[in-house]
Amino acid sequence: MAVTVKVTGLEELAKRLDELPENIKEALRRAVRESAESVKRDTQQAVRVDTGNLRDKVDITYSESGLTAQVGWSDADTARYAAVHEHGTRAISARPALGPALEIERGRIVTRITDEVRRATG
Repeated sequence: MAVTVKVTGLEELAKRLDELPENIKEALRRAVRESAESVKRDTQQAVRVDTGNLRDKVDITYSESGLTAQVGWSDADTARYAAVHEHGTRAISARPALGPALEIERGRIVTRITDEVRRATG
């Protein structure tokens, strides 16, 4: 049930990000935090709730630089359980929560970044 995404050019991007002024980097960190929190909140609102385990264990992990974030379930058992609900089985109909939350945020992230950078550059 794993999904793999290959992103190329990250080394060049990291080099160029290092060259940015600190106020711009902080603006990008704020946009990343806002987006990650939005995905977490939207996922928690949409996920199936029986015991509350899936809802309560949605977590965010930030990179050291704060310029990337992972939203999901870090506990392996909970992540497998979430995948069953996200994709469904013969016995359980799919009820995706994380995927749709990511898609919603995809439409917001550019605006978040633009707004934060504009505020930082005044």
